[in-house]
Amino acid sequence: MVGLKPSDVPPPLGVKMASAGAAACIADIVTFPLDTAKVRLQIQGEKKGVEGIRYRGVFGTISTMIRTEGPKSLYNGLVAGLQRQLCFASIRIGLYDNVKNFYTGGKDNPSVLIRILAGCTTGAMAVSFAQPTDVVKVRFQAQMNLDGVARRYNGTMQAYKHIFQNEGMRGLWKGTLPNITRNALVNCTELVTYDLIKEAILRHNLLSDNLPCHFVSAFGAGFVTTVIASPVDVVKTRYMNSPPGQYKSAINCAWTMLTKEGPTAFYKG
Repeated sequence: MVGLKPSDVPPPLGVKMASAGAAACIADIVTFPLDTAKVRLQIQGEKKGVEGIRYRGVFGTISTMIRTEGPKSLYNGLVAGLQRQLCFASIRIGLYDNVKNFYTGGKDNPSVLIRILAGCTTGAMAVSFAQPTDVVKVRFQAQMNLDGVARRYNGTMQAYKHIFQNEGMRGLWKGTLPNITRNALVNCTELVTYDLIKEAILRHNLLSDNLPCHFVSAFGAGFVTTVIASPVDVVKTRYMNSPPGQYKSAINCAWTMLTKEGPTAFYKG
């Protein structure tokens, strides 16, 4: 092993999964208030809210939450969120290279289609495994910490137990299909859009193949992906947060949104 560069020795699977999970947890701690604000905006209008509280925009939502519930409210569900990242990212990112090599037979330079297929495969595996943590995270983020407002859950483990006792195993895995659908849309759109934007930039000599080019391509891909995946994300959030009997299915949730709130509801948050 003497004289080998670090890149010549691929890290073992356990290291990949642990690194992916740890990195995702750090990122989640930083971005969690934005995610909580997104969830509050997505469920707004679903049912009658608390008197005098209405959210307007991401930063307006954050400001309102701090004013009415305190700054800790921005991190409602953080424990479940970290549990989700440990389960989700470690599988989705940690297993990606192995699944990609499985589809290519170990060949180098896989096509975009193979990358999309590998991303969708590991994403579906990750969602299926981590779904209960996502359900609890979303329900905590949607829960208001106000005097006089009943709380659904008082702790993370109590939430898992309560959902299992009242909704069964199906309650813990509620919204798995729209979550897998969203993940597939994100994978497909991000990879394809990134490549298309980057190729267009290089073809027209707008930038050279360097960090600014990659940043612009990634920013454009992220924007397009958000526009395409947002409707599924809103439905996923509302369906996972809904009590038993509110919606018959994710499709019914989408139809109810469309008929009661109009198409703009799919782009809340």
